[in-house]
Amino acid sequence: MKKSFFTLFWFLISISTFVFYSCSEENLNDESVQFNIPVPLDDDPYEIKILSLGDGYTKGHNVCENCNYPAQLTDSISRYFNNDFSFKLNTLAEIGWTTSILIDNIQIENPDSNYDLVTLQIGVHNQFNNESFWLYFDEFSELADKAVELAKGDAANVIVLSIPDYSFTPFGQQSPDTNLVSEEIDNYNSYAKNYCDSKGISFVNITDITRMGLIDQSLVTFDEVNLSEIAFTKFVERILPLALDKLQ
Repeated sequence: MKKSFFTLFWFLISISTFVFYSCSEENLNDESVQFNIPVPLDDDPYEIKILSLGDGYTKGHNVCENCNYPAQLTDSISRYFNNDFSFKLNTLAEIGWTTSILIDNIQIENPDSNYDLVTLQIGVHNQFNNESFWLYFDEFSELADKAVELAKGDAANVIVLSIPDYSFTPFGQQSPDTNLVSEEIDNYNSYAKNYCDSKGISFVNITDITRMGLIDQSLVTFDEVNLSEIAFTKFVERILPLALDKLQ
């Protein structure tokens, strides 16, 4: 009788164990079972940072806030990227700035050196104010080197634009010697291009666009000297392929 009792007891234990493990295995194989395992997800888009250094021909004057070439360029670039990317534009430029003033304001603002793309266009006010060519040569070199530093130290991330020729505007025609203005602007641009070539920095000529200002009045704003949204759009058409190549 005692033997029968123990036999029955172990039989019941065996059955219970089998049922428990069978149910447990069934639950593990059931796809409806979910585990609260945290999965790290980064839903924030990657931010592409763009810095534009210059003067009033960079910031724009008597045009809308988003009509200058840095804003148009940033908008055009963004159209080639999906929602995994966002864009941040910082423009450090004001009307009337010379190379000296731009250098001072870069020191004041002290921007980070982590920009994916940096553009530079400066010097027309040096010429307009009859400042020394040698001053421009020294300070443009300093600014170009600074642009590289701000572009993560990579010259491949920098684009320099030539300076416009304001003598091809109604205002510029009041100059006593428009030919001299154009000649001096060519000298400024020639030096800038040669320096950029020596440093592996991309240089884009836009001066010829501005020299259409008397023929095509849509390139100039109502003040008869500053560049219009249409002119800036033409700038972007030349800059965009280079910018995309640098960012992709």
